[in-house]
Amino acid sequence: MENPIRICGRCGLRYDWRRSPSSSLKMTYCGSLCEKADLGFTIETLLYDYKRVRPAWRSLLAA
Repeated sequence: MENPIRICGRCGLRYDWRRSPSSSLKMTYCGSLCEKADLGFTIETLLYDYKRVRPAWRSLLAA
């Protein structure tokens, strides 16, 4: 079995990736605060914006 303990890519703390609140980068950051601090955004926010904007572009291109 693989070791569930990882080291956060930003703060360096040890964490159990199975309990990380970051849903997209569990194996890299201990949480969404470190994810946002390191990347400048969270993947969840990026994906949410993409899902919201994509239908608008589709209707504009269809015109």
